[in-house]
Amino acid sequence: MNWTEEAMKARLVRYADLVPCRTAFIDTRTPGSTEKENFTIIGAGVSESADQHVHITERHGFNIGAARQPFGCVNSQHSHDTAEVFVVHSGHWRLPFGPNKEDGSIDIGPGDVASVPIHMFRGFEKLDEGVGFLWTVLGEDDPGKVTWAPAVFEAAAGHGLKLAKGGRLIDTSQGEYALQDVELAEATGTDVAGELKTPPMDKLRECVVAADAMEGNQNSPLAANGVAEAPVITPKLTGDGFVAGPIVGWWLHGFNLRRLTLTSGAYVPQHARREVEVIFVHAGTLEVSWEGGAIVMGAGDTLSVPIGLPRALRNTASVDLVAFVVRGGDAPAMPEFVDY
Repeated sequence: MNWTEEAMKARLVRYADLVPCRTAFIDTRTPGSTEKENFTIIGAGVSESADQHVHITERHGFNIGAARQPFGCVNSQHSHDTAEVFVVHSGHWRLPFGPNKEDGSIDIGPGDVASVPIHMFRGFEKLDEGVGFLWTVLGEDDPGKVTWAPAVFEAAAGHGLKLAKGGRLIDTSQGEYALQDVELAEATGTDVAGELKTPPMDKLRECVVAADAMEGNQNSPLAANGVAEAPVITPKLTGDGFVAGPIVGWWLHGFNLRRLTLTSGAYVPQHARREVEVIFVHAGTLEVSWEGGAIVMGAGDTLSVPIGLPRALRNTASVDLVAFVVRGGDAPAMPEFVDY
């Protein structure tokens, strides 16, 4: 395919162009949760609302989403069937565990990453003043539906929201006629909730990497003067020189997560990948160039790079570039550098 700038821009989602949904989930009217914004950037996501906008529908083997919340705003306790990874772009956040937040919590801040195990209740809430942004990765093309803690159904019912079987949100605030010919999902029973057990806190701490603990891998094929690639989620030994860790997980991820840093002027020569690759700019400016053109990304922007497209990366700004990169599969292969 001839990847023109126009074609590549269709794979670019700028932060300023993100389309939020404020009715994505059953807790959207529950006090404390009314101000949250949900985004589906790549893939189907797990939204329960027909109003959710999907920016890039192409299947990647994983989903990319985001959440934006002000101080004190809460995302209610829920469980996922596939991996859920939080990359903190801005703000300080708490991840409480257990159906009623009784099983402990972990706090994360800018640049930190947390991968919460499947089949356990978790939520997230904004701790500090101002609006914060979480960039998220969900496992698999179909990440399934959210399992809500029992108390979430009770709170939502009091504000006119019910959940149909299959995960569709029903608004009954204008009358019960909205439930005609609709089979409602049953609230999560105590038996089901009891099976979604929280692992010990020492195990959960293995699922978090602080920004200042991310160290570049000297064996990375991208490593060069001013360029460092740090492992964040590596389920097993990879073909491109990364050992398992620091987050491995005892559940399937189906992707690798790396942090890429480039000092001012640093450059990664043209190379192609056999895996799908998604780049998220955490801080700074990144130029992605290829034979057909170039795109300059800023903080908060997300780009899906086509498989097999030779691309070069350059930091064109006077400050360091920090980006998070998702690569499909548990064991990405060596990149193929272009010979001139």
